[in-house]
Amino acid sequence: MSSNPLAEVFGFPINNRSAQAERYRKSKLCPFNNKVPSCTKDKANDPLGVCSIFEENQTIITCPVRFREDWLIAENAAQFFFKADVSWTSLAEVKLTDRHGNAAGNIDLVLVSYDERGRLIDFGSLEIQAVYISGNIRRPFERYVSSRHRSNSFTWGEPNYPKADFLSSSRKRLAPQMLYKGGILKAWHKKQAVALQTAFFDKLPKLKEVAESRADIAWLLYDLKLDEHNKRYKLIKNKVVYTEFEPALKRITTAEPGRIEEFIESLQQKLDEKLEGNPPDAPTIADITLTE
Repeated sequence: MSSNPLAEVFGFPINNRSAQAERYRKSKLCPFNNKVPSCTKDKANDPLGVCSIFEENQTIITCPVRFREDWLIAENAAQFFFKADVSWTSLAEVKLTDRHGNAAGNIDLVLVSYDERGRLIDFGSLEIQAVYISGNIRRPFERYVSSRHRSNSFTWGEPNYPKADFLSSSRKRLAPQMLYKGGILKAWHKKQAVALQTAFFDKLPKLKEVAESRADIAWLLYDLKLDEHNKRYKLIKNKVVYTEFEPALKRITTAEPGRIEEFIESLQQKLDEKLEGNPPDAPTIADITLTE
């Protein structure tokens, strides 16, 4: 385990002491195309400016805005959605509703293609999935921000150490998105792209890959690579995995069952504990025999 969970704060590694890095920290700015110049993660007036954390010798993205660097994700998604010579742009946070007008959520980015008159030709959805954090990340963040001028090094060893929570990220965020928003888009026969980190994708159940021409979903997998010269991390595309919608959804949302014998054993243990601590009020056969 690293002695420090903070990989990037307000867009820069914490050991980057350049004037540019300090400007972003001082003004709480976001260099990754947030909807406003400032970081707005967690709280707009007191943002949690952690873009990524260290996890088992990897740098894990924990803020979805971090994926917007140079709009690489939009470019890669457009290559899946549209022909090479088409004009396209992106629209952020587009509300999606079902046939009854009930909200199904907002799509992170909708890429739209259009003709020379600006008339829409086609569209596809791009969802961005960062990784949730278990433990407390705000405490080391605040300690670093307040102490960064006093020391060139920063370590953190207090309890509740921050860790990447891949399981919650898939069950609480990715799976519901695919069920609700993805189901509507599939019914409309529209392509979908999901941008996430390779380490996160590797934690998902193994998905059956298909040829790009058959795919409903393009899984755009990225990683952060440290530029030693500039002391900054660069978002790079690792690979693209193509799948069909229904098999991928079923695979992600279906739990792999454990051994029923282990579950029965745990039930028996709980039953024994309950009966030992709370004997039944109803008379037993032995009680009835003694009173006759």
